[in-house]
Amino acid sequence: MGSDGTQHGVVTTKDAKEMAYNEGLDLVEVSANADPPVCRIMNYDKFRYEQKKKQQEAKKKQTTVETKEIKFRPKTEEHDLNFKIKNIIKFLGQNNKVKITMRFRGREIVYSQSIGIEAMNKIADALKDDAIILQPPKMEGRQLVMFVGPK
Repeated sequence: MGSDGTQHGVVTTKDAKEMAYNEGLDLVEVSANADPPVCRIMNYDKFRYEQKKKQQEAKKKQTTVETKEIKFRPKTEEHDLNFKIKNIIKFLGQNNKVKITMRFRGREIVYSQSIGIEAMNKIADALKDDAIILQPPKMEGRQLVMFVGPK
């Protein structure tokens, strides 16, 4: 294909190189798997520049989702828990996922199924308007973990 979009049909490599040289442009192979291979006469530097610009534009429109983490313990008081819930809502407002972790130390592990699940359900109830639960509370070693994401 020529620089102006016209098709030249099947041409030998030597003739194609000569046509590109006469126009002061490059001969670029578009499809190597075709039989015969498809080539195009174009300004390769300009083509690379435009591709790079397209990639940058696509990158600008792309949003990244971070995972924030909130940690607390089974003996965390009511006020502190409410404060952490406010932070979770703030993170969800920024379109971030939140990992809520309750860590059990020493003999506290005995209360993981009672106090732990109860606290996690309380948080889930407080967040039901602002978030969806991506992963319900689950024990991972000595911690109870729950993931929530923005609605």
